[in-house]
Amino acid sequence: MKRKPRMLIVDDESSITDALELIMRENGYDALSAGSAAEAVALLRDSPFDVVFTDLKLPDADGIELLAKIKESAPATEVILMTAHGSLEVTIDAIKKGAYYYIEKPFTPDQAIMLAARALELARVREENRELRGARQSDTFGMVGRAPQMMRIYDTIRATAASEASVLIEGESGTGKELIASAFHSQSNRADGPFVRINCAAIPRDLIESELFGYKKGAFTGADRDKRGLIEAASGGTLLLDEIVEMPAHLQTKLLRVLQDRRLRRVGSEQEIGVDFRLVSATNRNTAQAINEGTLREDLYFRISTIKVRVPPLRDRGDDLILLAKIFLQCYAGKYDKPIQNISPAALALLSRYEWPGNVRELESVIERAVLFCQEATVTPEHLPDHVSSKLTNSFRCEIPPFLTMEEIEREA
Repeated sequence: MKRKPRMLIVDDESSITDALELIMRENGYDALSAGSAAEAVALLRDSPFDVVFTDLKLPDADGIELLAKIKESAPATEVILMTAHGSLEVTIDAIKKGAYYYIEKPFTPDQAIMLAARALELARVREENRELRGARQSDTFGMVGRAPQMMRIYDTIRATAASEASVLIEGESGTGKELIASAFHSQSNRADGPFVRINCAAIPRDLIESELFGYKKGAFTGADRDKRGLIEAASGGTLLLDEIVEMPAHLQTKLLRVLQDRRLRRVGSEQEIGVDFRLVSATNRNTAQAINEGTLREDLYFRISTIKVRVPPLRDRGDDLILLAKIFLQCYAGKYDKPIQNISPAALALLSRYEWPGNVRELESVIERAVLFCQEATVTPEHLPDHVSSKLTNSFRCEIPPFLTMEEIEREA
């Protein structure tokens, strides 16, 4: 069961503490009160509080001194100052020193409840931000994700990155295959060497051979000097061949020979050159289908897939979608200097129902757009593009085992 938020009310006027304590308990808080700074410090020492209401003037100290003690021992506790008329300058100074806000006496119960709720929401956002930063900085190699499929990928990287075995990463476009390839490199014994990337689909077919293998001066028109290829450039490091299935068949044969012999010949040269690199390949194609269609050599496939990693699409990663959306929100809110802190539940529901054919890359683009259009503190459905806000999922993802009663199905759901 989720615990009630804890509140401490500090004032030497019992009429104020008694009334506030009653009001807050009726509104779901676990509220206690103290009549002095010393009594408050003793209570704070026993257990933490989420929110503290304290008078600016106490019999044995002032609210500023108590604020300093609270922030020193419990930085996450939000402090609200209760002030009398005319003490605004002191209050502003207190806010600069870490107080959440102030409330001027006399105040209504609704004012106190609203301010407490806002302070709690700020504390929640700050804690969530700490968790998000922790998720990025934990042992996940710069990647974000807690889904079981992602945890298995992290385990594979930890277990095999230090080896020399070739890696094949399969996954839809935008799932983060290059990040995984980079993690294999950064965690390997070749981390100090180069990490060379080449997209086999982005280079014209008549140029890819010279790009990969290099060429000798005079090998073809325009070859006015010797040039080493990207395989040579990756010597001592890692070579990433993205979209390897798009490589022409005759080059697949040549690459297979290089992987077997660890030697290559530049275009137009008869001299062999020794090469030392680790190969990581990636594709968004179904490799079994590509082999059947003849676009991927089976013998090359076996050579490049000693370690095989399957990256799940974003739609299958559960809560990772929300985690990523919030990280992108922080990133772009900071980039565009906007005070946006949240994504509304309605907007989150739409994001969760969308299929994400472009995966993480598409999600990042959608959140950046939402930040640009949002002029409030919260992203709402109106800030999302039409194709996300209007299109529901095409498939029913809930699998219902047979022979269950409706009551059992509802309980499972």
